[in-house]
Amino acid sequence: MQIIKHDINIDFVGKRKLALILSGVLILIGMASLIVNGGPKYGIDFVGGTLVQVKFTESTDPAKIKDSLASLDLGSVVVQSFGDDPKEFLIRVQVTDKDKNLSGKISGNLNMVYGEGSVDIRRMEMVGPQVGKDLRQKGILSIVYAMIGILIYISWRFELRFAIGAILALVHDMLITLGAFSITGREIDLPIIAAFLAIIGYSLNDTIIVYDRIRENYGKHKKKGFATVVNRSINETLSRTILTSGTTLLVVLALFIFGGGVIHNFAFAMLVGILIGTYSSIFVASPVLILWDDYRASKKKKVAAEGSS
Repeated sequence: MQIIKHDINIDFVGKRKLALILSGVLILIGMASLIVNGGPKYGIDFVGGTLVQVKFTESTDPAKIKDSLASLDLGSVVVQSFGDDPKEFLIRVQVTDKDKNLSGKISGNLNMVYGEGSVDIRRMEMVGPQVGKDLRQKGILSIVYAMIGILIYISWRFELRFAIGAILALVHDMLITLGAFSITGREIDLPIIAAFLAIIGYSLNDTIIVYDRIRENYGKHKKKGFATVVNRSINETLSRTILTSGTTLLVVLALFIFGGGVIHNFAFAMLVGILIGTYSSIFVASPVLILWDDYRASKKKKVAAEGSS
């Protein structure tokens, strides 16, 4: 199935400088947000503490809930809405429950304010600070190891320049997705690490499809110049890219809208990652090959000029 004519010839390569500026702006905005916010906002999985999910029989607001818990001396307390239900909230406390009765204390205080039987404790999760730190380190290492494995595989499957282009595209995707989380104030926890790894796999698959076509076309149309071959390869795989990205986006968008609060952040990460991953396969991974080829060509000319003088 093709939704785009096979002989289409959009000048993607000619727009690579504009794309570079756009990518730079997006990354800078994300990094500025991270600096202003003091780094990523880690969830309870990574910093340790206690999470309690509660549902009220009547609508309320986070400020009133927080005030209701002030007498418990829980330290830092964060209350936020959960999903689309105005009666359901998440209460996060950055300390563990030492006397094992935090749920009862929270329930008791809230029932005093809102009335007996007006609060239902849906779930409670506790993570120790050391466990959270270990999970955070292992989550970061999993992404680093994935990048190293990709670098080795693509260097073996193609060439080193292809591997460098793919890794730069993946780093580009991770930075923009991380920036999007910082700007929107979303937390990073274990499911988000899983989403980042899924984004790496999806973006890499798209990049390899384009790379394989570049290698195939370079053997046939070498005389036309490397930049022309790259642009032609992107156009030839464009129909497949749009179909794959489009159908995947529909599924992820459905999860984001209808999936509920539990997977909302995961779906958001996948939504941003798929869009940016598709973009980077065209405007980051492939142009890196052109820059590499131009560098090698200029180096050869310089050596030849020195040899003839």
